[in-house]
Amino acid sequence: MKNIVISEVKSRRELNKFIAFPNQLFKGVSTYVPPLNRDERALLTDKNPSLEHCDLKMFLASVDSKIVGRVAAIINHTVNEHWNKKAVRFGWFDFIEDFDVCKALFDKVVEYGRSKGMTEIEGPFGFTDMDKECWVIDNFDGYQNMTTLYNPEYYINFIERLDCKILCRWQQYKMPASQPIPDKVARINQLILERYNLKLLKFKKRSEVYPYARKFFHTLNDAFKDLYDFVPMTEKEIDVYIKEYFPFINLDFCNFVVDKDDNLVAFGLSIPCLGPAYKKANGRLFPFGWYHLLRALHKYDSIDLLLNGVHPEWQKRGVHSIYYAEMNRNAIKNNVIWAYTNPQIIGNEAEKIWGTTYQTEPLMTRAVFGKEI
Repeated sequence: MKNIVISEVKSRRELNKFIAFPNQLFKGVSTYVPPLNRDERALLTDKNPSLEHCDLKMFLASVDSKIVGRVAAIINHTVNEHWNKKAVRFGWFDFIEDFDVCKALFDKVVEYGRSKGMTEIEGPFGFTDMDKECWVIDNFDGYQNMTTLYNPEYYINFIERLDCKILCRWQQYKMPASQPIPDKVARINQLILERYNLKLLKFKKRSEVYPYARKFFHTLNDAFKDLYDFVPMTEKEIDVYIKEYFPFINLDFCNFVVDKDDNLVAFGLSIPCLGPAYKKANGRLFPFGWYHLLRALHKYDSIDLLLNGVHPEWQKRGVHSIYYAEMNRNAIKNNVIWAYTNPQIIGNEAEKIWGTTYQTEPLMTRAVFGKEI
């Protein structure tokens, strides 16, 4: 009988093993996109401002001194207070195809959660909704981007054997990016802009975008506030995400709508598909990872529809159509062939729009799981 050893990550060397494990586990898997090691290290150390309101423990599973799994146990006190719950999260949960290994790691998170007074477990989640979350539950070989989690089918089989149930579902879509914009849509969008005295911003320089970066995240906080387990990002977290996302922005796909007072009321933010470049970088920016990323930012035929939303005060007025049409127009201009949405909670307004307004096809469904402990 195998002896599974669960050990807590305490040293830099152990953290490096924790970060490297999925790259070894999924080596050769064409749809797996390895994250940058430096980004993972920033998330899992004191550099992450989320740790000011989150508790974190990381564990490795080994058999005969060989790493066979990993998991992070996270208690987000802000989320628990906001949603009136006592939940411990599991994230960074990867393991070989062995149920006993999965169970040993899961039980360790449960044990930690109980020791802190938690009464439920849920995941996969990160610290905030900007981190990778939710597992694929169908089309396991489908397209993955740099912001989504990869998982094989046995993850779902094992988590269900642990009596976890689906708590929330997300849907992703794939669509032809060069769909023609109907004349009727263009006319209606112009009427909306005029009626509400709104303006669609068009940027010529990256320096013109940064004054709106913080406004963007403040509007995102308001737009997403009612989504499952979401809590507003702190100013320190926003600082990190500005540094993480805005260097990748393509000006044609940064589509912001502002009111007469220059308040950002709606946004659509897309980036070139960087997954293939991330695969070539294989977790490292140096010596050649930066080259692959830089090349992908300038030569691409697909885009990831990263984030989109409308401030609650402006919802149900058709404002979303303005930035969707602009993204569509610029996709045609840049000869983009495919566009992929990020996961959208099934039933929310963005998911309804992608599923009904545009010519799309479902790409994959995702879910988070949980149970009482």
